[in-house]
Amino acid sequence: MSDKIIHTTHLQDMPEPHRGKVRDIYDLGNELLIVTTDRISAFDVVLPTAIPRKGEILTEMSRFWFRFSKDIIPNHLSSTQAIDVIPNKQEAKLLGKRAIVVKKAKPLPIEAIVRGYVAGSAWKDYQKTGKVCGITLPHGLKESSALEHPLFTPSTKANIGEHDENISFTEMVTLIGQDLATQVRDVSLQLYKEAAKHAKKRGIIIADTKFEFGIYNGKLILIDEVLTPDSSRFWPAKLYEVGRAQMSFDKQFVRDYLETLSWNKKAPGPKLPDDVVKKTQEKYEEALTCLTE
Repeated sequence: MSDKIIHTTHLQDMPEPHRGKVRDIYDLGNELLIVTTDRISAFDVVLPTAIPRKGEILTEMSRFWFRFSKDIIPNHLSSTQAIDVIPNKQEAKLLGKRAIVVKKAKPLPIEAIVRGYVAGSAWKDYQKTGKVCGITLPHGLKESSALEHPLFTPSTKANIGEHDENISFTEMVTLIGQDLATQVRDVSLQLYKEAAKHAKKRGIIIADTKFEFGIYNGKLILIDEVLTPDSSRFWPAKLYEVGRAQMSFDKQFVRDYLETLSWNKKAPGPKLPDDVVKKTQEKYEEALTCLTE
């Protein structure tokens, strides 16, 4: 892996990319070049501080899960290699494993979230209402309790600086139609269950995760990133204990630090101290090693 931090890309002889919270996306015509940077976001705000190697780790982990899940649902990975579409070979070498070429799908306007445990915003919701995203849960659950059956809780996809909003399955049907909504829900739950089974064998609990889907040649495919520390809540199984917040391998460590600050969770976000950056990088690297080697 490269030690160089990549916060923002401007590739020579290529059009300016569309910039997401973490990814710079270059339009190649029939395909897209996606460069996963070292940017990190929290509470839907891109922070000014980057995490070294993060982009390479996320890309490598997504590649692993795309291979793992290809028999469940096709994905957007292309056979085209990034080095063959980046004109400047020095830039191609610098970007290394963080750049991939994908099929150009039409993204669905929702995020497919699956929750296997009561944690984070779900725990706060349950404490107030006895529900998670409008779904009534049994009485007496504690923080980090495992759910008898994983919950599918979709949300809208917000622009940078705006917040995603939880929606009901009925609202999701209104957005994308009954058949497609049902397919997204069912495949999301299957992906989560199979991934959680694999991760548990490797000593990691996947508490919850987010999937994104698109339509390619009229069919549903898996897109974006898959089961990374950016899109999932990973817990070390040996330290798991019901009734408290858990140690994590994901960016919850960054969120926890930010919660100690007097910050309104609006841009611009605060800079991260060196120790938080170092610890976050270590957690991402450990998650990659545990899950994929």
